[in-house]
Amino acid sequence: MKSVYLDCFSGVSGNMVVGALLDAGVPHEYLAAEIGKMPVASSYRMIEKRVVKRGAAACYFHVKTGRRSRKRGFDDVREIVQGSGLAEHIKERVIGVFARLATAEAKVQGIAVDKVRFHEVGAVDSIIEVAGVILGLEYLGIEHVRVSALNVGTGFLKCRHGLMPVPAPATAELLREVPFYCGDIEGELVTPTGAALVVSLADSFGPLTAGFRLKQIAYGAGGMDLPIPNVLRLYLGEMAKTTDSHGGVKIVETNIDDMTPQLYGHVMDKLFARGACDVYLAPIVMKKGRPGTKISVLVPNDRLQDTIKTILRETSSLGVRILDCDTAHVKRETVNVDTVWGKVRVKLGRLDGEVVNVAPEYEDCRGIAEMKGIPLKIVHSNALANCGRWIEATSKDEL
Repeated sequence: MKSVYLDCFSGVSGNMVVGALLDAGVPHEYLAAEIGKMPVASSYRMIEKRVVKRGAAACYFHVKTGRRSRKRGFDDVREIVQGSGLAEHIKERVIGVFARLATAEAKVQGIAVDKVRFHEVGAVDSIIEVAGVILGLEYLGIEHVRVSALNVGTGFLKCRHGLMPVPAPATAELLREVPFYCGDIEGELVTPTGAALVVSLADSFGPLTAGFRLKQIAYGAGGMDLPIPNVLRLYLGEMAKTTDSHGGVKIVETNIDDMTPQLYGHVMDKLFARGACDVYLAPIVMKKGRPGTKISVLVPNDRLQDTIKTILRETSSLGVRILDCDTAHVKRETVNVDTVWGKVRVKLGRLDGEVVNVAPEYEDCRGIAEMKGIPLKIVHSNALANCGRWIEATSKDEL
């Protein structure tokens, strides 16, 4: 599966991740067009330029606003994103990042989430950075994100409350159960936005693991001048899906007969957000003939504990079953296919090099159908037909 590894030896911020994604091949024009769908209230300009940081050439991304943006709360940010023309799944991921940020800020300030004002983080530039990262990963077809231990820096930083230790309180709250270290570099190397992004988007943390095949290296620059290159290094490649003697994944199950049905959708969303590969529900009959529901979760080993905690926190279950599970997969690939109305991403499944499965991206087809006022099934059929021609042409080229 297509993967990225973020090497955060010099920290991470929103603009550093966007810069690295631009350096990896995401077109500036694509980001500008998509971000232009958001109804931000002030003028802005997205700047991209090449810089060199201590011998490391990188892409520097910066958002320049016409005037200082007002302080925004989580409800303000959510309204901006929900009122945009972005695809629904993109909106959900952007809002999810800011929800984490708001929750952390509320905890360290001792206030309710709806009372949080993001200050530096709620401005137009941070909204654009978060959306830019999610859009960039989507454009590249990234299926898996792994992040190194984070170098957060050391010392103190100035904020509206005065001097605060590094990492900032909200950043430290966000980094619970995430590997990080202080090192000897003075300054705030991990911003709250950067922390919220990696915590929300990472499937796993730690060193680069075996099974990763490197295809490309990209760099996103930060704005500081440090004794080391102030850059984020992004490795782009393929991560092999492997199994071991204990099964590369686990199945976690629990039976429930005393929970209101409205909660199941919320529980499923939480489990997927925590890294579950699949979540499914099955009706069962429990003791005394009571109808119940079995929740089954397919989860990688490194997300097992998060899954167990989520089930026990979010449901009425008092315990779970954990089963070993071996899996086998086709090799997945995402390609852009032309239709008569524009490009559509298509997911391919290859078995021993042969394409055995083809699936046009639903959101792309739906967006075209809504924009052009034509049936979704027509767009889907056209994408399938053109993908068949693309596969045939590609096979001839390989021969």
